[in-house]
Amino acid sequence: MMNFNYYTPTKVIFGKDEEKNVGKFVEEFGGKKVLIHYGGGSAVKSGLIDRVKKSLEETGIEYIELGGVKPNPRLSLIYEGIKLSRENGVDFILAVGGGSVIDSAKGIGYGVANPDIEDIWDLYIGKKVTKKCLPIGVVLTIAAAGSEMSGGSVVTKEDEQLKRSYNSDSSRPKFAVMNPELTYTLPKYQISSGAVDIMMHTMERYFTPEPNLEITDEISEGLLRNMIKYSKLSLENPNDYEARAEIMWCGSLAHNGLTGCGGIGDWATHQLEHDLGGIYDVAHGAGLAAVWGSWARYVYKENPERFVRFGEKVFGIKRTENIEADVMKAIEAMEEFYRSIEMPTSLKELGLELSDEDIIKLAEKCSNNGQRTIGSFKKLNKEDMKNIYLMAR
Repeated sequence: MMNFNYYTPTKVIFGKDEEKNVGKFVEEFGGKKVLIHYGGGSAVKSGLIDRVKKSLEETGIEYIELGGVKPNPRLSLIYEGIKLSRENGVDFILAVGGGSVIDSAKGIGYGVANPDIEDIWDLYIGKKVTKKCLPIGVVLTIAAAGSEMSGGSVVTKEDEQLKRSYNSDSSRPKFAVMNPELTYTLPKYQISSGAVDIMMHTMERYFTPEPNLEITDEISEGLLRNMIKYSKLSLENPNDYEARAEIMWCGSLAHNGLTGCGGIGDWATHQLEHDLGGIYDVAHGAGLAAVWGSWARYVYKENPERFVRFGEKVFGIKRTENIEADVMKAIEAMEEFYRSIEMPTSLKELGLELSDEDIIKLAEKCSNNGQRTIGSFKKLNKEDMKNIYLMAR
């Protein structure tokens, strides 16, 4: 195992109707002028934004609002939010939504807290770093990204079709209000896509070149089994509170660092998907599902035993003397689960018919024109990335 730091400062308020108390949580963390940040019309139509506003008003907290966040959050809206927040003296951002809204809020928070950084995109492309971010609170409506307890955020620069991430503990939300009832109205495709994202946050940490702590492995495997069970139950009955609660809490634990203690994450599948999202604007979880199997088949020989254990512990596949066959059974079991929740296992199933030229473009973007490698389970260069995209086609 490796040395590790585990830092989870986010206060979690979990349960029914807790969004009605959001004003006192903002007040607790010093917010006096709040930017309410959200996505499309559902947060408004459902009455959630009105409940949030009422709670802020009852606590005597001023607010302005900025909606319009889209999946694969756009840099242009972050620029707008930075300008709006500076002009109105905002000192706290309240993200009401899922991962895209939270990530957009983090981008705005970086911009307001760092007036010396002329272009906040420089953080996402590695030109600048910061330890400052405006305080952020969350009312979570989608269980998927885990951004409500993480320091990560992912942003898309539309004009360059680039999707990049930045991580800083300074952007970890001060609190997260988590009411599973707020996820009842999600479309089934979004439930399934979110389930894949949650599982991949654990799997990216599970498939590591260094041996993990046994307890970390057991936590990861238990979380994955839980997701397999409750994802299916949520699709069968969208109003199953217990199933929704299990998934929501899994989403936070999968990405707050717990499932990575003692190891080093891989993250190649996420990097491969980021450029699919940046160019083709696909749903993040669906994109992950479409490429994971190809990644797994490409890299498994680096440590086949890891895949054998994965199949045994997560899917109950009995070991045999044929390690290669056991690995393939594990990968196929994961893909079969994806299919069972109507997620793609290839780029074609994702709705993309890509030419050789398209694949080359993806590999060039993912590798920063050959300037970077990705992954740790197996370090992947531009040629490796191209091969995996080809396999996934």
